[in-house]
Amino acid sequence: MENTLNTAFRTLKLLRWLIPILLVAVIKCFSLFPFWVETLYSTHLFTYISLFQRQITSITAFSIGDCLYAIIFFKVFVSIIQFFIKIFQKQVNVAYCKRKTLKFIRLLLWIYIIFYFSWGLNYNRQGIASQLHLSENSSFTENKIIYSENELKDLVCDVAFELDNTRKELGDSNYQYPNNKQLFTRTYLAYHQAESNFSFFHYGNYPAIKPSLLSSVVSYAGYSGYYNPISGEAQVNTDLPKFYMPYVTLHEMAHQIGYASESEASFVAYLVAMHSNDPLLRYSALFDLFATANSELYERDFWSAILNIKSLSPLVKKDRKTYREYILGKQNNVEPVIRTVYDQYLKANQQQSGINSYNELVGWVIAFRKMGKDK
Repeated sequence: MENTLNTAFRTLKLLRWLIPILLVAVIKCFSLFPFWVETLYSTHLFTYISLFQRQITSITAFSIGDCLYAIIFFKVFVSIIQFFIKIFQKQVNVAYCKRKTLKFIRLLLWIYIIFYFSWGLNYNRQGIASQLHLSENSSFTENKIIYSENELKDLVCDVAFELDNTRKELGDSNYQYPNNKQLFTRTYLAYHQAESNFSFFHYGNYPAIKPSLLSSVVSYAGYSGYYNPISGEAQVNTDLPKFYMPYVTLHEMAHQIGYASESEASFVAYLVAMHSNDPLLRYSALFDLFATANSELYERDFWSAILNIKSLSPLVKKDRKTYREYILGKQNNVEPVIRTVYDQYLKANQQQSGINSYNELVGWVIAFRKMGKDK
C-alpha cells in the first residue's frame, strides 16, 4: 500500500511539471504557423474566449482586471516581506531557495499558458494585411509597409484638410464632450456600424470598456490605455484630453477582438472611426494620424511639416497645444524605464519595431488608400 502511494505521489509530482511543459511546447509550435493561428485561433476559438470574458466582466461598471492586478500586486508584496522576514529569522537555506525557485518557474509556465491561450497567440496571426489583401498593392519589408516621401506628403496634406473640416463639425471651442459612459457607448456603436464594411470587426453584444482604476499611475507610466487579457476588458486612461480618448478607446477595443499588434490595433481604430457617422470619433482618429504622419515628415522634410502645422485651423492648434501640455506634464524619470521594458516585450512578440510599431499606422493607411477603399 505504501509503495502504491509513493508511486502515485511521484507520478503526480511528474505530471505537475510535464503538463505545463507540454502545453508550452504545443503553444510555441502552433505559433509558428500564422495561417493556422488565424484560421483556428484568432477567427474562431478566440472569438468565443473573448465573448465569454466580456459576458462576465461587462456586468460591472468597475474594472475587474484592475482589481485582479491589485490583488496580485498585494500578494507579491506580502511574499517579498515574508521572504525578508525569513532571512532575518535565518530560516532561508539552499533547500528552501531551490523549492521556491522551482515553484516560481512552474508559475511562470502557467502564466505563459494562460496569457497566450487567452489572447497572446493573436501576436502570431496573419492579421489585417491578409484580411484586406493589402500586400497586393504595397511593398513589405520585415512586415512593414514601404512608402515614398511623396506618398507621405500627400497623406499629411489630405489628413490636415479632413482634420480641419471634422473639427468644424464639432462646433466652436465650447463643444461639450460626452462623459465616459456616453463615449464608450458611441465607440461600441461605431464597431457595429463598421461591421457592415468589415465583417471581421465583429465585436458582439457585451461591451467591456472601463475607465482605468489606475489612471494616475498609468499616466505616470506614459500609457493611454491597455488591454486586460485575463478579464478581456479594454481599459482607458481617463486623464487623457477628451478629444483624444475616443481614438484610444477604439484602439483598446481592437485588442478585444483579436488584433494584438499595436500598429494593427491603431489601424483598426482608424478604420472604425472613419467609417462612423460620429464626427468626434473621426476627429480623434485624424488627430492622432496627423500627429504621427507629420512627425515622420518632420524628419524627412522639416519645412513641409512646419507649413502643415501652420495651415491648421485655430481650434486644431488649440487642441494640439492641450495635448502637448498634457504630454509634457506627465514626463518623469520612470516612464523611459517602463517604455524600454515594453519595447522589449513588443519585440519579443513579433513586433520588430518595438515601441515604434505604433507609428506604423501611417504605412497601413497609405496602403489602404492605394486600394481606393478609404473614404
